[in-house]
Amino acid sequence: MLKLIRRPALLAQGAPWALAMALAWGAPTLAQAAVEYYKWTPVTLPVASGASCGNGTPARVFVNRTPKTSKTLVYFEGGGACWNQKGCQGKGKLTEVASNPNGVPENYFSQINLAAFGLSTPLITRTPLLGKIYTQDWNLVYVPYCTGDVHTGASVQIYKDNDPSQPLTYHHRGYKNAKALGDWMAANLPRPEHLLVSGSSAGGVGATANYGVLRLATNPVKSAMAADSGPLFPAPQGGTAEQYPSLPLQNKVRSLWGVDRPDGVATELISRFPQAGDVSDLSTLNTGLSKVFPQDRFGFMTFQEDGIFSAFSYTGFYPEIAALSGSAKDAALNNLWRRDLNNWVSQLRTASSNTGFYLPTWRPFLKSHTMAIMDFTGTGIEEQGIKSVADFYNNLIDDTRPVMRAIEYDQVGDHKRVLSVNPIQWLVALFEGFFL
Repeated sequence: MLKLIRRPALLAQGAPWALAMALAWGAPTLAQAAVEYYKWTPVTLPVASGASCGNGTPARVFVNRTPKTSKTLVYFEGGGACWNQKGCQGKGKLTEVASNPNGVPENYFSQINLAAFGLSTPLITRTPLLGKIYTQDWNLVYVPYCTGDVHTGASVQIYKDNDPSQPLTYHHRGYKNAKALGDWMAANLPRPEHLLVSGSSAGGVGATANYGVLRLATNPVKSAMAADSGPLFPAPQGGTAEQYPSLPLQNKVRSLWGVDRPDGVATELISRFPQAGDVSDLSTLNTGLSKVFPQDRFGFMTFQEDGIFSAFSYTGFYPEIAALSGSAKDAALNNLWRRDLNNWVSQLRTASSNTGFYLPTWRPFLKSHTMAIMDFTGTGIEEQGIKSVADFYNNLIDDTRPVMRAIEYDQVGDHKRVLSVNPIQWLVALFEGFFL
């Protein structure tokens, strides 16, 4: 277990020369002496902080440090969400249930699970086998997903809709976990020269929702956010489902997950920084974060034909879609998805110039869901000369260039470039219907 100690005062005050001199002399600092480098180390978040997995077991993160830099990636794991008893118990297909219903053990990375031995994305590996990206040389903080609330919750709910005789007490504590993580990072890691907060799917929502609390806790010299395939779509409380297809979902989970409670993820940030957004429409964080942190850089990405996030967003709330199957269901889901996408892009275009977006059309892997999972192949926008989403990630931390805003208008080219992706993607695509 990683020992919890506070960094020396000079480092806490942002004196990088102290760390540099210690490394040059071969003398470890106080914080360095307590850690192992290039090894995934579990950190159990304090119970007193309110941190918890959904089943009430301890919440954990995993840290892989390097002595060569203070640059740090925080990566939120993706997975499924829940708002009923069966879903929170993990009973059903992966696209219908909460992830890690039994919690996160200390040996999480040695098991077959969402982390996939820490190799689920090139962003958190130390080797470029699945694609080269700068974070492979950074300090890495991996945040498992075990709360069923896309890392945004601050509540405890009792679900008994499936079996009233055996009610389920479920801890939606994703936001509490993120706050505890921020406190831990402030106490145990040097001030980041550069911070990148990222995540895929539910982790993409988590990156957006929790960026502020991590940014404020760590006080990095430079900072950026990359939210992959977890869009917070506009869903104002005064709107309709016809205008905003994600509104029924957001209305369902707002109170269950506690996102707009006084101690909720949206309320706390917006209470401190009113320009961050409007609690009645959580998507306002998409543009509000750039106002609160005008020197930072923000990037949002998703496929235009994402078949998994759309299924989570609409299937349980539109009976006419739930009754469909096969290609008819896919088409109906994408119809609502593109309506939400149009609202989202229109919103993002009003954001400050430090906010960008990246929307390719399709790739076969996971029904076009996520761009940073597995590898970066099949994520290019060829009509604009962009080879892959790695270019978008590179752009986000390069403050000499404007933040990229790119949409693929060719709707058929990706479907024809079948040889441009990793063959493993096609292998997974052949069998994914059995578990998605």
